[in-house]
Amino acid sequence: MTKAIQDKTVIPLRFVGIIPARFASTRFPGKPLAEIAGKTMIQRVYEQVSKALNNVYVATDDKRIYDAVLNFGGKVIMTSDHHKSGTDRCYEAFSKLEEWFDVIINIQGDEPFIQPEQITELQKCFDEPDTQIATLAKKVTEKDSFDFLDNPNNPKLVINSRNEAMYFSRSIIPFIRGTETGDWISRHSFLKHVGIYAYRADVLQELTHLEQSPLEIAESLEQLRWLENGYRIKVGLTDVETIGIDTPEDLEKVKQMLL
Repeated sequence: MTKAIQDKTVIPLRFVGIIPARFASTRFPGKPLAEIAGKTMIQRVYEQVSKALNNVYVATDDKRIYDAVLNFGGKVIMTSDHHKSGTDRCYEAFSKLEEWFDVIINIQGDEPFIQPEQITELQKCFDEPDTQIATLAKKVTEKDSFDFLDNPNNPKLVINSRNEAMYFSRSIIPFIRGTETGDWISRHSFLKHVGIYAYRADVLQELTHLEQSPLEIAESLEQLRWLENGYRIKVGLTDVETIGIDTPEDLEKVKQMLL
């Protein structure tokens, strides 16, 4: 996690974590302010990320979220309500910061149990100076069912020998020919995508100018836009299972787990 300058001095890369959070979610309005064991979801995400990063900001378009973050002592930036993606919101927040960071880490606001070691693994991807974008993946294990693998809400990916993403899909990739589906997980190391991203600052700016691509529209996966435009995505591997909260039903399940 270093960079070299002309006199050969090596200095650490500067990382900042930005958590996009909007109130108007179709499936779960007000999700960032939903309470989990006495704390809002956005506070739990913020506190987890702060265990790994010294600089963390929430980026929001809603005054209620803005005030909630200030109330628990967090740092927050008000952004436009016209952004179509968390990536765009991240860049606006980054552009408003008064100090420079080399790499921006985009953490989803509905991951209250994200672990510090996941963020550290993402940072390690930038030990390689040619890394443009980084994300995480988790190996699908034999304790997971075929239904888990087949679930379109669990995007899958395949990587090359350099641990760079070749493709992401809501379908199962690769297809295992000549084998019963029940045996697929034991025959191949499938990877589930973990939706956290990091971008070099100049690359993030470039990404915000890209138009939606055909594969992105087909799969509803923003990262396909980047691949279609020739960007490389480094993939770090994690053993930590993340728990995302997309619906009120997901929230109730999490609350039961904490009892």
